[in-house]
Amino acid sequence: MSLDIDLNADLGESFGTWVLGDDDAMLEVVTSANVACGFHAGDPTTLRRTVARAAERGVVVGAQVGYRDLAGFGRRRMDVAAADLTADVLYQLGALEAMCRVAGTRVAYVKPHGALYTTAAVDEGQAGAVVDAVAAYDATLPLLGLPGSVLLRVAGERGLTTVGEAFADRGYDADGRLVPRTAPGAILHDPDEVAERVVRMVRDGVVTAVDGTEVGIRARSVCVHGDTPGAVGLATAVRTALARAGIGLEAFTRP
Repeated sequence: MSLDIDLNADLGESFGTWVLGDDDAMLEVVTSANVACGFHAGDPTTLRRTVARAAERGVVVGAQVGYRDLAGFGRRRMDVAAADLTADVLYQLGALEAMCRVAGTRVAYVKPHGALYTTAAVDEGQAGAVVDAVAAYDATLPLLGLPGSVLLRVAGERGLTTVGEAFADRGYDADGRLVPRTAPGAILHDPDEVAERVVRMVRDGVVTAVDGTEVGIRARSVCVHGDTPGAVGLATAVRTALARAGIGLEAFTRP
């Protein structure tokens, strides 16, 4: 039986004169693009350009929704009322959908960003607010998230399609959660180490946590952060290693 995996990256995160990452180069490597929606990063021109180039390259576009936190890049936990968070997510989906429509593509899935991702992984209220937005907007859209998270459980209970995600360049705790970015071992930078790790995650369903614990992980998609230093090199190393291991690259969904 052939084995395939989706490779995704967070893109469209530049803002005005501040350029973050190399979206064009990453779009040559990944199969899915989690495009910012203007709340945590990304200006309208950046978003339009990113989805247009993704469409040109046949890369699937997902909406990366986050807290309204440009100053903190969406990585600060915010106490947002559930109804407000649902409206915020809907607003972001609509904004990116407009850019997709004029580019001849569409939003094909949803992924929370940063603090919303990690909070919704453990918080029933925040998870429910995100799920409410997706269900109201388009209940056929898959929701990408951390395997075993509250978010994916709540989404599954509501009948949404859920997709487990692994992280190429992030450290894991023994409980399968991501190491906080402020802690040692949170970010991995060595391309060879990252590539070997991803092949093992995909082929064997196992990742070594920062304390040496072997953690089971079931994922249909692997993320390489577009803002990680050397992201293009990391993503290229991962793609090359997957090919050498006989693992194909294929988006987990299509528009």
